Amino acid sequence: MNRARPAAAAPIALAGLALVAACGTNPYAASGAVQPVVLGAQQQPASAVPAGAATRLISSTVDGLGPVLADAEGHTLYRYAKDSAEPPAATCAGPCAMTWPPLVSDGPAIAAGVDGELVGLVTRPDGRKQVTVAGRPVYRYAKDTGPGVALGREAGTDWTPVTPPGQKADPATVQTAEVDGLGPVLTDADGRTLYLFTKDAKGSGKSTCDGACARKWPPLPADGRVTVAGGIDPGLVGRITRADGTSQVTVGGWPVYTHTADSAPGEASGHGAGGTWFALEPNGCKADPASRPTVRQALATTTGG
Repeated sequence: MNRARPAAAAPIALAGLALVAACGTNPYAASGAVQPVVLGAQQQPASAVPAGAATRLISSTVDGLGPVLADAEGHTLYRYAKDSAEPPAATCAGPCAMTWPPLVSDGPAIAAGVDGELVGLVTRPDGRKQVTVAGRPVYRYAKDTGPGVALGREAGTDWTPVTPPGQKADPATVQTAEVDGLGPVLTDADGRTLYLFTKDAKGSGKSTCDGACARKWPPLPADGRVTVAGGIDPGLVGRITRADGTSQVTVGGWPVYTHTADSAPGEASGHGAGGTWFALEPNGCKADPASRPTVRQALATTTGG
C-alpha cells in the first residue's frame, strides 16, 4: 500500500510537551526503560541451533524504532508483506529464505509475558514449522551484524521489523483524512482511521483493551518517534505504557487504535461499534456518534446465462 505522507509532517519529542486547551489534552510522558519480554521457548533457524535446542524471543531496542522482537541472541525479527496472517502462510522460500532465514521450531510455541495467543506456528513449503506472531511468520535478516541492528528495514518496503505484540515497527504517524459521512478524522500512516474506546478513562494513562480486544482493535504503537501532521496540535498527542510494556499513542488523553475490519483508507467501519468505539476528530474529540460513514460497496459483475 502506498502511504500518503503529510506535506507538513514534523517529528515531535516524546517528553516535555505543554498541555493544550482542546477537547482533551495530554502531555507526552516519557516511557521507562524497556525490559526484556520473554514470549516463549522457541527455536532459532535450523542452521543456527541444533534440532531440539530451545531458546526464547525477547524485546530488543533499535535506535529510531524502539522495542522490536528479537531472537534469544538479540537479532531483530521481521515480517514479510507477501505473507498472510489470516490464515497464516509463509511465502519466503528458496533464495529468499537464505537472505531472510525463517525462525523455525520443532514444538509448540509457548508464550510468557505477553498474550500467548499471539504466538504460534505455521508449516512452511519445506515442511518445517515456522514461528508466527500475531499470525505472521517471523524471520531474521542475514546481513544484520548483531543485537540492536535492523539493516533489514532498508532492504525494501516488503520487510519490516516486528514489535513484541507483532505489529510493524514503523515510527508512528498521526495525520488526517476525510471519511464520507464523518468528515475529517485522524488516521495512521497507512490512512487507517484511528479510534477511541470510551471504556478507557480519558487521561488515565491506561488502556483497557487487551487480549482478544487488542487483536481486533490494534493499539497504535508509540515505541519510537511519533510524527504529527500539520493541522494537528502536537500538544494533544502523547503516549502511555500498556500492560505488556509497549507504548501506545494517545490523542487528547485517549489511547488510540485502528480496526482490523477497515480494509482500506477512507473506511471507518468501527465508528459507533458497541456504542463504545468512535473515530477521532483532529481536535482529539470523538466524531459525532449520530453520524455514520458511507459504506463502500464493491461493484458486482454479473454474467448472463
